[in-house]
Amino acid sequence: MHDEHLIETPVGGRVVHQGRYLTFRQDTVRDADGGEHTRDWVEHPGAVAMIPIHEGAILMVRQFRTPAGQVLMEIPAGTLDRAADGSVEDPELASRRELAEETGYTAATWRKLGRFYPAPGFASELMHLYLATDLRPIADYAGPMEDERIALERIPFATAIAMAEDGAIADAKTLLGILWVERLLARGELRP
Repeated sequence: MHDEHLIETPVGGRVVHQGRYLTFRQDTVRDADGGEHTRDWVEHPGAVAMIPIHEGAILMVRQFRTPAGQVLMEIPAGTLDRAADGSVEDPELASRRELAEETGYTAATWRKLGRFYPAPGFASELMHLYLATDLRPIADYAGPMEDERIALERIPFATAIAMAEDGAIADAKTLLGILWVERLLARGELRP
């Protein structure tokens, strides 16, 4: 594949705002024909999402999402932590941390399913998707982090698939995760 004519090269830019974990940038890029254009985008450290399977159901969380202005049903997920030196947390470690924080469970078996850009038109976020099975509850689970208001739900496979198909789930990572589970079930790689 020859994509050279599609490549844009950064030739300048500025930070518009530096947030707690997001950086808002406005960059000037040069296309293959020499034209210059402005690109507004968000620098993001990356994230993890898990499809935790427990007793024939997917553990999901309901939470209010300010940008969407509503409560959404989602698979557990979280942003990778950034250290003081700028390095980013290992996604495998982050997935275990986020599963415990959001659900109160640990998983004995992990499988990385893939990685994807949820919104590459305006954000650098790369999300790592995992399947978590053989779950066990954490004995001394104190609930989610102080700034998180989430409700844990156990959604049977068939119900989750139907919710994805009928529009009851609007979150992209959750739709992808559920459809991936459906694919694993169809291939016999996961038991209902």
